Amino acid sequence: MTTAPVRTDLYAQVQHFYAHQMQALDGGRFEEYAATFTPGGSFQHSPGAEPAVGRAGIVHELVEFHKRFEGDPVQRRHWFNHIALEPQPDGSVRSTVYALVVTVRPGGKPEIAPSCVVHDVLEVDGEGVLLRSRLVTHDQMF
Repeated sequence: MTTAPVRTDLYAQVQHFYAHQMQALDGGRFEEYAATFTPGGSFQHSPGAEPAVGRAGIVHELVEFHKRFEGDPVQRRHWFNHIALEPQPDGSVRSTVYALVVTVRPGGKPEIAPSCVVHDVLEVDGEGVLLRSRLVTHDQMF
């Protein structure tokens, strides 16, 4: 499979975007994370769940999802790697990323789960990068 390379500045811009986006998520700053989506953006991160749509819907989904960690001193870190970008005819950029979620509790060893592939559609312009949609598929579901 051969794909045309993307501009290095675009690749660096997307990496920068992902770094800040994942730090917002891992820091529990859900409004900041949701602001990385277009106003009508969609976010589907759990197998079988309906996508959250719109920034308020994304914040609500994240708050509900993270309730499972209440009373659990857990730190989760999302690691994105092997970012493959493909410009689309409509000006958007399709991004496919390998992701690992590392979970750590005080005194414990890091656990890696789940292993995922993230399928994004990005809107990139002079103002920056926003997500139009994100679909996360989990490797253990295959």
